[in-house]
Amino acid sequence: MRLFREVISRGGDHPVALNALGVHALSEGRHGDAAGLFSRAVVLDPRAPDLWLNLARAARAQGLNDRERKALAAALEIDQRHFMARVRMAELLERIGDEAGAVTHWSGVLAMADEIEERTPALEAMLDHASAAVARHHDDFAAAIDGGLAGLLEPLGSSETRRFKAAVDHALGRRPIFANECAGLHFPFLPADEFFDRAHFPWMEQIEAKTDEIRAELDMLLADDGAGFAPYIAMEPGTPANKWTPLDHKMDWGALHLWKDGKRNDAACARAPKTAAAVEALPLSDLPGRTPTVFFSLLKPGAHLPAHTGVSNVRTIIHLPLIVPPDCGFRVGGETREWVEGEAWAFDDTIEHEAWNRSDRLRAILIFDVWNPYIRETERALLRRFYDVALAAGQSGNKALDLSE
Repeated sequence: MRLFREVISRGGDHPVALNALGVHALSEGRHGDAAGLFSRAVVLDPRAPDLWLNLARAARAQGLNDRERKALAAALEIDQRHFMARVRMAELLERIGDEAGAVTHWSGVLAMADEIEERTPALEAMLDHASAAVARHHDDFAAAIDGGLAGLLEPLGSSETRRFKAAVDHALGRRPIFANECAGLHFPFLPADEFFDRAHFPWMEQIEAKTDEIRAELDMLLADDGAGFAPYIAMEPGTPANKWTPLDHKMDWGALHLWKDGKRNDAACARAPKTAAAVEALPLSDLPGRTPTVFFSLLKPGAHLPAHTGVSNVRTIIHLPLIVPPDCGFRVGGETREWVEGEAWAFDDTIEHEAWNRSDRLRAILIFDVWNPYIRETERALLRRFYDVALAAGQSGNKALDLSE
């Protein structure tokens, strides 16, 4: 310290010497002297954030909140990613009761924490405190939003509020929003709707009314070893291992197709004539060589279909649940539902989805595809012609035009 004082006495103020003398003064409890020394240092080197941080430290020791805040703000104006300046500002704002401001800086601290390789117990404790503060503020804010909206939402139906609730949940970090991922034909500018509103499908009650007849035919098929159920996943030999490998050529996910890629399976339809007639009365998707596809889908106990996406958003997938034991579920994007026997729903399978059967009994549903309700009739006619031309041109195997799983 004698040498640092000598530097100043001989050559005038020097930021390094002033800083060293200020740190020494702090260690001796001379907080006012330290503040004076740091103030002289920042005049000489105003772009050194650590000098401002030391000035803030001296102000903190004196209980001068405004001076501490100004010094920390100066450090952050030089470097917004100065870790300790963020920590000290968060601590200051928390101390003076500015919870929202503190959480903003604690969030910045947490965002930079992953870059720190070596962590001391003290640092871990501070990060735990930051996480708890952010979580607590987030929960309080979410509760305030939910409470403030409750009176407006309660009188409205789910179809009127579903999109708004999803937007709020996304803003609050409670759910992600998924986009279409099409392996085949992607029809642009359509809403990426996870579960479609029933209002788009006025005939849905018509097929639901046939549930008992369809389930009776399924029961007869299940009792017949020669009905023709086969593994839904049947990859070609040599296919690299992927998420479907555990289900490959296994009846964990079984299917009996009444229509496949637009072709009617007359033998299967003859075994389930009432089901075939009920489905044929609906406005099925009808693209040459591609749709419709209609099948009984079986999911054995313990089976899980991994998260995946379909191939084209020109179609909508309909599920009519026939046999649904407890502990079966289905997720599309950010929404999870449980099947209810006899209650159909429609969803966009180009949005990530997965299914599971955690029961000890078989789950069975009837699956078929109809048009995406947002596609106009003129566009449907153009798509039919498009596939006619593709077939005529020998492009039936073109994966870019695919509509099947």
